[in-house]
Amino acid sequence: MMNDAKTELGRKILRIKKKQGLKWTEVADRIGMSPVWTCALCMGQMSAEPHHAQGIADLFGLDEEEQATLCEIPYRGAQPLPPTDPLIYRFYELILVYGTTWKEMIHEEFGDGIMSAIDYDMKLERQPDQKGDRVRITMSGKFLPYKRY
Repeated sequence: MMNDAKTELGRKILRIKKKQGLKWTEVADRIGMSPVWTCALCMGQMSAEPHHAQGIADLFGLDEEEQATLCEIPYRGAQPLPPTDPLIYRFYELILVYGTTWKEMIHEEFGDGIMSAIDYDMKLERQPDQKGDRVRITMSGKFLPYKRY
């Protein structure tokens, strides 16, 4: 089961962030971390160090209990059993950890909509490494704004 307090706090932070007109890069600059990590923290997917939690609390006007919630270790594992294929599992793991973070950051940049599951590009690059070549995967997808009727 997901930590409900972290989920609710994430929703509260998003409301305040939107009201203040802040971008994740601006929030990240205030606490001295990357935008992806900062967004993941605020969305309940990371555990903050006390000084980062203090920075977030100061910026968004959070109380002591909410600040402490930012420092809690997120609960993972409530999803169905993961796939056993090693490649597919890596994507599964990334989505479990960063899925809502990526969704929120894309939403901030492009607005209300979804990424097309059909219309996307993928570029694979081999990166030589002494301990075994690495695979760099770059994906881009078509953004589809929600239709208003």
